[in-house]
Amino acid sequence: MATIYYDDDADLGLLGAKTVGILGYGSQGHAHALNLRDSGVNVIVGLREGSSSKAKAEAEGLTVMSVADATAASDLIMMALPDTEQARIYDESVAPNLSPGMTVAFSHGFNIHFGYITVPDDVNVIMIAPKGPGHNVRRTYVEGGGVPSLIAVHQDPTGDAKSIGLAYAKGIGGTRGGVLETTFAEETETDLFGEQVVLCGGLTELIRAGYDTLVEAGYQPESAYFETLHEVKLIVDFIYEAGIAGMRFSISDTAEYGDLTRGPRIITDETRKEMKKILAEIQDGTFADEWVSENRTGRANYLRMREEGMNHPIEAVGKELRAMMPWISAGKADITATSGGAVD
Repeated sequence: MATIYYDDDADLGLLGAKTVGILGYGSQGHAHALNLRDSGVNVIVGLREGSSSKAKAEAEGLTVMSVADATAASDLIMMALPDTEQARIYDESVAPNLSPGMTVAFSHGFNIHFGYITVPDDVNVIMIAPKGPGHNVRRTYVEGGGVPSLIAVHQDPTGDAKSIGLAYAKGIGGTRGGVLETTFAEETETDLFGEQVVLCGGLTELIRAGYDTLVEAGYQPESAYFETLHEVKLIVDFIYEAGIAGMRFSISDTAEYGDLTRGPRIITDETRKEMKKILAEIQDGTFADEWVSENRTGRANYLRMREEGMNHPIEAVGKELRAMMPWISAGKADITATSGGAVD
């Protein structure tokens, strides 16, 4: 059975005399900094020179320093920076300012697991990974809840790395929702697999393929949009609340019969073989090396594919239809403004 920790399992007092430095103020960074601050933790923010996030952090009353100075002034630092920027920033500004007994924390295991960052043996290395984007981590905390999180320990020279990690998780609200103990390898590999095969890559390709099939068959683009994209939220909400079986209970018998008989014709044995190939590419580091190389050579393929995706007809139709339904985004954070892609 998995080990899951809650509020009573964590002692926030372990951070009472410590300074926590959040390196980066993007999606996760801003949420961690603000939640910890509101939990009574002494927080500072480390940003690159000229960061556009400096004014935002200072407007919240947070102390902002350079990444190097924030590292030197902290007992615990959270690497809330984009995966592809972490190794360079770590080598340039973090590593020279570490001292024995410090704790370096990550919200994703990518750089530790694949060996792009190596931390000295006398420094704790932990991971606290909320299972949700930063704006959800912040909103849920403010509402009195918490986003479930993962915790892992990679190095523990002080002997209390896990306790420190649980205290941190409590400070950002994670122990309200439950904190699952895992490893850097498991978090990294399952996270990348989930993103590529189901949550992002698999889902978006399925939606666009369905849309294209209907439009090419002569159906109105608006009808195709509603049937293949808009209603995804309805089904996902059912699954989120009650699992797949609960979703099937909530839909019509006709929809359920179509699900049971036609779903396996879409996700075939060949699809499952390709899933295993993708998982193998994640496990052996092929994907990580490909992604790091893409960034080092200017991101040409990434930017081209992103542009192609933005120009797909479903985006234009969706933009027009969503403009007629302003209640969809009313009162919600602008997710494009809190993207995890910001280097800040």
